[in-house]
Amino acid sequence: MWLGVISLLPEMFDAVSNDGVFGRALASGRLTLNRYNPRDFTKDKHRTVDDRPYGGGPGMVMMVEPLRQALAAAKADAPADTKVVLMSPQGKRFDQGLALTEAANPGLILICGRYEGIDERFVSQYVDAEWSVGDYVLSGGELPAMTVMDAISRHLPGTLGNQQSVIDESHLDGTLDYPHYTRPEIVGTQSVPQELMSGDHNRTRRYRRSLALQRTMERRPDLLTGRLFDPLDRQLLTACAQQLGPHTVEKEREKK
Repeated sequence: MWLGVISLLPEMFDAVSNDGVFGRALASGRLTLNRYNPRDFTKDKHRTVDDRPYGGGPGMVMMVEPLRQALAAAKADAPADTKVVLMSPQGKRFDQGLALTEAANPGLILICGRYEGIDERFVSQYVDAEWSVGDYVLSGGELPAMTVMDAISRHLPGTLGNQQSVIDESHLDGTLDYPHYTRPEIVGTQSVPQELMSGDHNRTRRYRRSLALQRTMERRPDLLTGRLFDPLDRQLLTACAQQLGPHTVEKEREKK
């Protein structure tokens, strides 16, 4: 997969390029990462990329032309019809389903804003989609872009040593993950659950699914709303609801 990032701080991406799953994907050639700094496409000695906003107000706004030139350079290198995405708190919430969908595409260009924002004329003319990683504001789009890149890279064939890890991950089927354990068997007064020590794969699978549904009901009941469940899930959810009490969902909503 071809990835391009347009950023005033391209060196920030060294943090994900040298190590971990994403770094291994780059080293193996399953991913390529290309960086484009709008400052490299300016023509004045100060390499100006921003100016004061029309209408007044605090901060500065990124100008159209340096961004347009950087995007043109990225598109010249990218596969045909590569999507252009602006990382923005106003965008669509990026989630696991979107990560899985985008992993099937040959390329992606991510634009990282800075300052108060980007001239809307660039956004309306050149941006295909806007994505948000959460309902909060960061200093720039670089950290959200890294999040997106890492999430997508995990779905590329051969990126992970064990592809089952992707299948079992939180959110892939709309639920949170089940708890994990490793050696030693006893830590302090806590032991590994017997359901995981039995050697009975069906028992283990049922136990893990039950805990995944229980965690989701406790922590993110909104993920269960409007979903269709198979008979086993309905049975496990009923047992979870009886164990947690009838007001668990209402209490979680009150907290929020």
